[in-house]
Amino acid sequence: MTNTPPLSKLERVPLREAWKHEASDFTPWLAEDDNLQALAEALGISELELVASEHLVGDFKLDILCTDGDQQVVIENQLEETDHKHLGQILAYAAGVDARKVIWVAESFRPEHLAALQYLNVNTIDELSFFAVQIELWRIGDSPLAPKFEVVAKPNDWARASREQARAASTGSPTKQLQLRFWTALVAHLAKEAPQIRPARPGPYHWLNTSIGRSGFGLNITANTRDERLGVELYLSGTDAKRHFANLLPQKEEIEAALGFALDWRELPDKTASRIVAWYSDASIEDESRWEEYQAWLIQCLVAMEQVLRPRVRALP
Repeated sequence: MTNTPPLSKLERVPLREAWKHEASDFTPWLAEDDNLQALAEALGISELELVASEHLVGDFKLDILCTDGDQQVVIENQLEETDHKHLGQILAYAAGVDARKVIWVAESFRPEHLAALQYLNVNTIDELSFFAVQIELWRIGDSPLAPKFEVVAKPNDWARASREQARAASTGSPTKQLQLRFWTALVAHLAKEAPQIRPARPGPYHWLNTSIGRSGFGLNITANTRDERLGVELYLSGTDAKRHFANLLPQKEEIEAALGFALDWRELPDKTASRIVAWYSDASIEDESRWEEYQAWLIQCLVAMEQVLRPRVRALP
C-alpha cells in the first residue's frame, strides 16, 4: 500500500465542445481581457489590449485587433487546422493596419504553415514578429474545461539580438554600441528579478520601452550620456495625452507617497506628449563598473512605478 492520493486522468477535449462557432463563440471569448492577458503571458509579451473585434480591413474582417501598448497587433483565430486562406489573410491584415505583431491561433498547424511563419520571422524586418499559437482544451474527470495556449512558432529573439549587436558593432558609434550592451544586460537582469515587466527588444538607442497596459502610455527607461543621468518615465502620447496628464496631476501627492520618491511632472505644453519622470543623476553608463548599481535602481524604480501607476492608468477615462 502506498500513501499516494487517488489520481485522475488528464483528457484533451475537442474545441467545439466549448465553442460551437468560430465567429460568434470563439472570437468573442478570446477578445475578453482575461483571455488576451493569458495569451500575452504565453507569448512572453507585456500586454494585449483590445481595440476591436471583427475589424474591417478593406472588404474583409480581421478577427481581433489589439495593441501591445505601443504598436498594432493582429490576431486571427481558427477552430480547426490551419489553411492557406488564413495564411494569406494574416498577411493582408498586417499590411492593412500596419501591425508589428501577427498572432495566428488555431487548433493545429500544418507543417508548411509553421515553416512559412518561421521564414517570415527570419527574413522580414526585426520589428515584425509572427506567432503561431495552438489552442487546446483539457479537463480532469468532471472538472470544467481548461484552455491552454501552446506557442509553436515565434521569433528567435536571441538571433535577432545577435544581428542587432553585429550591426551596432560594424556601423554604430561607440555610444550606440554601449547603449545596446547596457540594455541587453538590463533585459537579462529584468528577466530574473522582475519577469512581470517585459521590455521591448534592446537596441542601440538612448531608451528602452516597456508597456503599462494601455495604448498611448509607456513605462520607458532613458540613459542620457550627455547629461549623465538615468530616467524611468511614464510617457503619455497621442491626442489625449494632455487630458490624461491633467487627470493624473491631482493624484501627485498620493502617487509619490505610494512610490516613496518624488517625480518630475512635465506637461510639455509645446508638444503633444507629456512625461512623468523619476531621475537618477550622476549616472553615466560609460562607467561600466557602476552598471550593477544602475540596474538595481532601474529595476526597483520600474517595479514600483508599474505597481503604483498601472491601476491609475487603466482607470483613466
